[in-house]
Amino acid sequence: MEKYIDCISVENMRDSDRMTIEKYVPSRTLMYRAALGVYRAVNWHGDIAIAVGGGNNGGDGYALACILASNNIPCRIVKLSEKLTEDSAFFAEKADALGVPKETYTTGTFENADIVVDCLLGTGFQGSLREPWLGAVREVNACDAYVVSVDINSGMNGDTGEAETAVVSDITVTIGYVKCGLVAENAAMYIKKLVTADIGIVLAKQEYKICAEYYQSEESDGTIISAPAYLQIEGIDVSGEKLGF
Repeated sequence: MEKYIDCISVENMRDSDRMTIEKYVPSRTLMYRAALGVYRAVNWHGDIAIAVGGGNNGGDGYALACILASNNIPCRIVKLSEKLTEDSAFFAEKADALGVPKETYTTGTFENADIVVDCLLGTGFQGSLREPWLGAVREVNACDAYVVSVDINSGMNGDTGEAETAVVSDITVTIGYVKCGLVAENAAMYIKKLVTADIGIVLAKQEYKICAEYYQSEESDGTIISAPAYLQIEGIDVSGEKLGF
């Protein structure tokens, strides 16, 4: 097990992602790996509702739907936006070809779900949720389903962990590196378990390190963060996986 794991700002994650795509790994492969990391983190069963937004976070949801369908695990996509990035559109088309049903979010959509996957909003979100996002997040929090947030809990600030309203997850699978907001004091109200999926993103710069609990007494120079109880130090490594579609 590693002694330390990296913790970075949203800006650094954005820069690292861009550098990796430009120099090392195609964006579509990274999106597939992100979804594969989520797939491997959860015991999938029952009625699986994947709630997707219009950005790349939503694209992770479409890619996850493709992986589930390819493994004969039924799921459905719940759309809160018709907007698609280029990579999201690729996986949305694949999901269509695999017969994954899609529906537009309405009140009651998650009522009978056994698992809800939160792919609504990414780490760049700031401010207050508006409809239909606010209603969807409240409904996710009110339902009895096992909740999986992808990259970050929708509604949460990726740098500070602050939120007026955010998804409360049973597990959050953050992509690439832990973002500062996910281990901020506020985040404990929203996350029961946090794990990282290593998808092969090359870090643009070092910022902070999270140390396992039993190393907390060692060095502390302002860049060392103690691991919160909900963080699983050992992540999921999908960094060598090739695009599966």
